[in-house]
Amino acid sequence: MADNMQTPESCSHDCSSCGSSCPSREGGAHGGHEKLNEHSSVKKVIAVVSGKGGVGKSMVTALSAVTANRNGCKVGVMDADITGPSIPKMFGIHEKAYGSEIGIIPGKSASEIKVMSLNLLTENESDPVVWRGPVIAGAVTQFWTDVAWGDLDVMFIDMPPGTGDVPLTVFQSLPIDGIIVVTSPQELVSMIVEKAVKMAKMMNVPILGLVENMSYFECPDNGKKYEIFGKSHVDEIASENGLKVLAKLPINPDLATLSDQGRIEFADTTALDESIMQMLHDIEK
Repeated sequence: MADNMQTPESCSHDCSSCGSSCPSREGGAHGGHEKLNEHSSVKKVIAVVSGKGGVGKSMVTALSAVTANRNGCKVGVMDADITGPSIPKMFGIHEKAYGSEIGIIPGKSASEIKVMSLNLLTENESDPVVWRGPVIAGAVTQFWTDVAWGDLDVMFIDMPPGTGDVPLTVFQSLPIDGIIVVTSPQELVSMIVEKAVKMAKMMNVPILGLVENMSYFECPDNGKKYEIFGKSHVDEIASENGLKVLAKLPINPDLATLSDQGRIEFADTTALDESIMQMLHDIEK
């Protein structure tokens, strides 16, 4: 898929000193956002980001998609974490995406959530992706331009952690309506969250709110909440940056089991339901 990428591997992303037309160039290759596949319509695009790995960003992406789907939305998920794709497995999708005269046909979950991931294009799901950054970023752009998504009310993009090539490309080349920043309770995370927040502000991308994952564990025997990873700092971070806290998600072993079984659509999404649907409503307004 990456054979016809136009971004040179030596790209420094300093567009001021470069005359090339490529997906990483500010504003996209055509002086604006990349053109969506002509057989597709996407009303809202929400990127789910994190400043570091291991905070459950893919889980929040999947649960957000399930929530929107249960509330009557037509939903797609773009797995932009090219080197660490996990979305297809969580949704139990193993059939390969395939090319057609209208574009690449994405995978589809049991509840009709459409999914596009590099794992649906490689021969084996466990094959590593050993590509340089610009080529990876170009592949993500092609998930937008070459995939026939059909009509979607909302697309969630599962981003790789950090502030590298892929987030830069997505923010510049796709019409992002806003981002959800996923964090965890550790104090160290506050600095990393602020990096992601500052990048979004630099790129003029709206920040829809913060989701703190693994916020606490609720004992099933006595109902008491235990802060396994330390005291939460998400309210402080949100206040300092003028942001909204969308949810504080508990540690739930059942989610790991459902993800491993490819049955994330059976998960309890109560903690996210109200905030995700309100967020979509606010974007529409």
